[in-house]
Amino acid sequence: MTVRFELLGTIEVQVEGRPAQVGHMRQRCVLAALLVDVNRTVAVDTLVDRVWGDRAPQRVKGTLYGYLSRLRQALAPVPEVVVSRRPGGYVLQADSLSVDLHRFRDLMTRARTADDAQASALMRQALKLWRGEPFATVDAPWFSDLRQALEHERFSAELEYIDIRLRTGRHAELLPELIRRANEHPLDEQLAGRLMLALHRAGRSADALACYQDVRRQLADELGADPGARLQALHQQILTDDPALSLSPDPGPRPSRTSTPPSPAPRQLHAPPAHFVGRDEEIAVLDKMLAARSEPRTVMPLSVICGPGGVGKTWLALRWAHSQQHCFPDGQFFADLRGFTPSGGPADPYVVLRGFLEALGVDPERIPAAADAQAALYRSLLAERSMLVVLDNTRDTEQLLPLLPGTPNCAVVITSRSRLTSLAASHQVTHLTVGGFGAAAARELLLGRLGAERLEAEPEAAAALPDRCAGLPLALSVLAARLTTDPVLTLTALTQELDESSLDALGTGEDFTDVRTVLASSYRTLDPNTARVFRQFAQAPGPDLSLPAAVSLTGLPPARARRALHRLVTAHLLQENTAGRFGCHDLLHMFAIEAAESTDGEESWTARVRFLEHCLHTAWTADRLLHPHRDPITLSPPVDGVRPQPLETQDQAMEWFTREHQVLVAAVGQAARHGHERHAWQLAWTLTTFLTRRGRWNDVATVHATALVAANRLGDAAAQVESHRTLAWERTEAGDHDAAHLQLNQALSLAQDSGRLQWEADIHLALGWLHEHTGDRPAALRHDQHAVRLFEQSGHRAGLARALNAVAWDHVQDGDLRAAMDHGEQALAIQQELDDLRGQADTLDTLGYAHQRLGDHAEALTCHRRSLELHRTLGHRYNEAQTLVHLGEVHQAMGDRTAAVQALEQALAVYRDIEAHPSHMDRTRALLAALGSDAATR
Repeated sequence: MTVRFELLGTIEVQVEGRPAQVGHMRQRCVLAALLVDVNRTVAVDTLVDRVWGDRAPQRVKGTLYGYLSRLRQALAPVPEVVVSRRPGGYVLQADSLSVDLHRFRDLMTRARTADDAQASALMRQALKLWRGEPFATVDAPWFSDLRQALEHERFSAELEYIDIRLRTGRHAELLPELIRRANEHPLDEQLAGRLMLALHRAGRSADALACYQDVRRQLADELGADPGARLQALHQQILTDDPALSLSPDPGPRPSRTSTPPSPAPRQLHAPPAHFVGRDEEIAVLDKMLAARSEPRTVMPLSVICGPGGVGKTWLALRWAHSQQHCFPDGQFFADLRGFTPSGGPADPYVVLRGFLEALGVDPERIPAAADAQAALYRSLLAERSMLVVLDNTRDTEQLLPLLPGTPNCAVVITSRSRLTSLAASHQVTHLTVGGFGAAAARELLLGRLGAERLEAEPEAAAALPDRCAGLPLALSVLAARLTTDPVLTLTALTQELDESSLDALGTGEDFTDVRTVLASSYRTLDPNTARVFRQFAQAPGPDLSLPAAVSLTGLPPARARRALHRLVTAHLLQENTAGRFGCHDLLHMFAIEAAESTDGEESWTARVRFLEHCLHTAWTADRLLHPHRDPITLSPPVDGVRPQPLETQDQAMEWFTREHQVLVAAVGQAARHGHERHAWQLAWTLTTFLTRRGRWNDVATVHATALVAANRLGDAAAQVESHRTLAWERTEAGDHDAAHLQLNQALSLAQDSGRLQWEADIHLALGWLHEHTGDRPAALRHDQHAVRLFEQSGHRAGLARALNAVAWDHVQDGDLRAAMDHGEQALAIQQELDDLRGQADTLDTLGYAHQRLGDHAEALTCHRRSLELHRTLGHRYNEAQTLVHLGEVHQAMGDRTAAVQALEQALAVYRDIEAHPSHMDRTRALLAALGSDAATR
């Protein structure tokens, strides 16, 4: 039976070509909410949010279940379609291509890999599926947002269809359509370029040039901007009748656009400012920095844009960076270094550096642990690239030095409130000091935002506003936002408000007292709930905030929180730089903090606790998914209003930590600063597994140093022991064995004083591992044997297995192979009983090594291969390298030189990546040298 679900218009269902009755509009919304994610489970709360938003009736879930029941009945005649209950939600199972939205996307995907003739036919089919606005007549917020996104998707598809017809010589038939579209979207440079090309190919080059002039004039009038580089280049090509604009033969099938290259060029620039004006002299200076590109450069172009907060340094940097993208084909980096943020400290440059390395395609597990090695790798990767690096809001020279490339092929633009004099002393710097706008530029900005009619109606007030703001672009933009969103507010009334709240200090640099008044005048226009959300936003540290975290922070239902955030974005009090993540300018954050302090009192404390509880409980769940056999800490139930983010798989946990770790690291510091010591050390505990697996040892040291201070304040021995032990781990990785000993000795003293055998056992095991690193094997054996006794007394079977394996390894090193086998087999039996994969991986490697020393090479290979598989699955790089060395030794003993060299070279590569102790690399090189491999000298 043929069924078609139609969403690209009104919500309809066709069965065997005839309309099916699927209920009233709200019930159809439930159907559509499931069809958008056909064959995927949609949570009940998500369905409620999609269908009702913040207007859900009482007992809404009962209403929803009734709609779902009636939908099942309506679709019962179609056996291919099933609506069923799943854990956590509902799923509609059907052929995805029976849904016009998914068929549209499928046709476009296929078209992008076909030749032009096939692509044209497929795109024509795809666009014919559209019957009007998606979800027509539905006004729920979720559907409205999705409708807007789908309209953009449709527009992009239409542009692709136009491109194919242009490419195949159908420019004449396209002209009426392109002229109509260009009239509807006079500022769209993509449409203008296609119209110019069609006119030129139709023999109407003069009309094409006139079209360009029209667009250039309208861009200047409306936005104060010139056409982009691509449109300017096309204009020049038409002027010179460039043969490249002529039609070329169909090149045949095109490579798939859906395949992702291994290392896509980073394109990290934020969107350019929409109403950029002035700064012609500054842009000319920056342009000159890149002049004479025909001659090889010997010095990297480096510019510092400095000036007071709110003066538009970032706007200038982004405007110029976007205009020069074509000069940097290998991509652009952008980083907010948070040098002058009102809460939290400056960004760690090595955290930023890791982000750059990952954007360049470096596997996170292969990023070196040492800071200097990270910077060296970064410079090496950029040595053959031409990239632009924009470092925004820099605190000082020390912060930015690790982020500077070392090649003249790259360029760097820095913004700062500091002059960065020491940077100018050590580097050749183009230095720009940016001040406030003059009267002409300020009026041009207001003209672009408010229009000539409104300014001319109140000329005296319009002339006074720039003076009241000291020409600061931020202040002018905030005032313009108030005027555009409040039609009753007059320029005169606003000028009087500013007179009553003196702005004398606006141009002094770092004293923002009167900017605060400007922000307050905008803040006062918010409704009470939105204003409360704005104040609560100040309690969240880190560069930005996710929507789920905002829900807990505010204690609001998701739909209401989302609407409040979007109101703040509309009022220019927040920014949504990426979908679902919200941040704000540091001046706005400072104002939010002060507004909260003066207004909320206890409510601010409660909001901060909700935020910390959200982070803590979600991170605890994520850690349990990553490391299920780790001894968990016990959390108190979350306070009212907290909605921890649901996570169900290890992949989801790793993705969540990857997105949120900067916020979580900042949250540890915030918790400690505000007296939330329990949250501080528990958050640090939850971060340990992720940070160590990703090799983020600087973050490990930061959060556990903070956690240790918090634990000392609490007098919590368990927390103290945990942080001492983790800091010892970090010091051992860094090769600072004396500091590691000190940390473990302090932990051991605390454990012995507490009488907690399990803590003491864990520390003896850590001491055994540390002595193994330093080469003191008798001491390692003593500590490991003591750990066995303590774990036995405490009844901790997972710990006992770990300790038995440690003793087995010690016996292998001492040559007591029978004792090693006995202890290893005991450990493995316990770990298999507990399904402890990490423990099994370690013990299998030990048993493999013992089998090798006994001459049972076949069994040794089996053990090592299984161990290697588990270590790689679990992401334990150090143990992976150890197992590869042992595997190489087995292959060598069996006379398989090729396999031995391959395993040892892999081990050496891993040791280099994690910056293991030189003794490990030296031993591996010696084994390779004995096999005659030239890798031993590399």
